[in-house]
Amino acid sequence: MDLWILQKRPSGLLEPYELTRLREEARGLGIRVDAVAPEEIDLIVSRGGRRSIRRCGIEVDLPDALLPRTGSATDYFSLAILRQMEHLGVEVINSSQSIEAVKDKLYSLQILAQNNLPIPRTMLVRFPVDVDLVAQQIGFPCVVKLLVGSYGEGVVLSRDPGGFRDLMELIASLDRSQAVILQQYIGSRVGQDLRVWVIGGRVLGAMLRSSTDGSFKANISRGGDGHPYPLSPELEQLALSCAAALNLDIAGVDLLFDDDQYSVCEVNSAAGFAGFEAATGVNVARAVLEHCLERASGDGPIPSVLKAFLEASTTT
Repeated sequence: MDLWILQKRPSGLLEPYELTRLREEARGLGIRVDAVAPEEIDLIVSRGGRRSIRRCGIEVDLPDALLPRTGSATDYFSLAILRQMEHLGVEVINSSQSIEAVKDKLYSLQILAQNNLPIPRTMLVRFPVDVDLVAQQIGFPCVVKLLVGSYGEGVVLSRDPGGFRDLMELIASLDRSQAVILQQYIGSRVGQDLRVWVIGGRVLGAMLRSSTDGSFKANISRGGDGHPYPLSPELEQLALSCAAALNLDIAGVDLLFDDDQYSVCEVNSAAGFAGFEAATGVNVARAVLEHCLERASGDGPIPSVLKAFLEASTTT
């Protein structure tokens, strides 16, 4: 199988851990992996069929499958590439529609809420912000998030109305058009959360992430610690339901501890897995590639089918 991995060019000399691992595992599965940057692609929209894509100015054969790993950095051009590939019959895993939905944090939360999944109380605000309304509807402390971001960037904990007012004034002075969402602060286990990996309708495992610097954010990319976390039927069902609701083949589901239950923090379409593999010993790279093989051969479940199955199992 020929597999393209669509991702931004690395800013440094070394390629990302995830790409290196995917290359390693691909050799044992007979998969030819080619890392492709969106800026290398030219799209020609015509009746030319599978000859409507050029790479570095040269007409190329299309892959059997494409694995997008642009995540929150997915821009309009990247989505256009994915849509064109889908139109030309290439298996795109995850789909352009799912990636577009997940990139927008508010929209993805709306989808999760529509599917009756537990999320923190969330509010979209505009400037000038009504602090009294925020206090009534969300309360303090509250979590302030930009609509697009990853690795814990663009996420701030505002502890009281005074500090919140100052933060809103700062954001407004930089860009009044910037959309901001506010979330109820879930403080049952401060500085800890769970990352659950779902691939092809199966839960691979869960990792407990813990902050090491006193922050309420536990991202491994920020220096957090990771440890294996035991799966339970409740945890597995919630993670599967999140992936299915957003039609994601491959998902990193982040959950918050909410007393004796869980609340969904966010769902990622191209999560990093360096920390997860190190902490749990689970071979995420191989599982991703095996699922791509299944989808390219037509044997793997597609998210819409999984979603219908989950809905049916919930009602019976």
